[in-house]
Amino acid sequence: MPDWSVIAIRSLGALIMLFLLTRILGKKQISQLTFFEYILGITLGDLAGFISTDIEANYLHGVVAMLVWFLIPLVVELLALKSKKMRQLFEGSGRVMVKEGKVLEDNLKKERLSLDELLEQMRGKNVFNVADVEFAVMETNGELSILLKKENQPLTPKTFGIKSVNEVEPQTVVMDGDILDEPLATIGLNRGWLTTELEKIGVSVENVFLAQVDAYQQLYVDLYDDKIKVPAPQGKALLLATLKKTQADLELFAAATRNEEAKLMYERSSQEMASVIDSLTPMLRG
Repeated sequence: MPDWSVIAIRSLGALIMLFLLTRILGKKQISQLTFFEYILGITLGDLAGFISTDIEANYLHGVVAMLVWFLIPLVVELLALKSKKMRQLFEGSGRVMVKEGKVLEDNLKKERLSLDELLEQMRGKNVFNVADVEFAVMETNGELSILLKKENQPLTPKTFGIKSVNEVEPQTVVMDGDILDEPLATIGLNRGWLTTELEKIGVSVENVFLAQVDAYQQLYVDLYDDKIKVPAPQGKALLLATLKKTQADLELFAAATRNEEAKLMYERSSQEMASVIDSLTPMLRG
């Protein structure tokens, strides 16, 4: 058998084995590498490359080496899940780098981190002034977690006592001029609805590069020709206006009727409608 075919077969086997081993070890290998996992990843990759190209070496020996480098970390990880001391031993622990706007120089030295590197990581979190920071912690994966001082934290609806709602993921219903039926069905719509909405804004499906529908059945369209302006969706505004008009009509009916029972009914319905409008306004104006 030619050498190139042997290398191809060995490489394929090593690739499959490496893929399976890293899948078992979990996605943490990719997203949150600790020192131990960093060493593990380098070694497994090196072993895979070695047994792939060194045709004179015993393939089985390389496989055994990879299994050893896989099984020991797997056992360590299982032990770390059950023991905090094991986690601290193999993964380390977070270290405070900034406290109440003051940089802790001793902790910088312990992490072998320069002030420039600390400031660079802070800028990566959109923090440019150390004095704005309440706490900054260097996590075990090397990421810097930052808690701003209360007065420097971004304002939220909760700050003003405004009710907010959880947003639902928009569905992509047109991509590259093709209608996607499954996302349409997910939000309870069909091609007829989509065609009607596109006709309202004078656009054909073939001219649509991307179209998305949000939880309020508002259609957002991006055309191939960026020079063509598409009207902004008005579904929320129209619904809010309709609700307010309904409340106004109920108040008008209450003022116009001479029947006391009907008057009370209209007034009660108007109050209920006002309550509905108050609860829906954060959604319909967002």
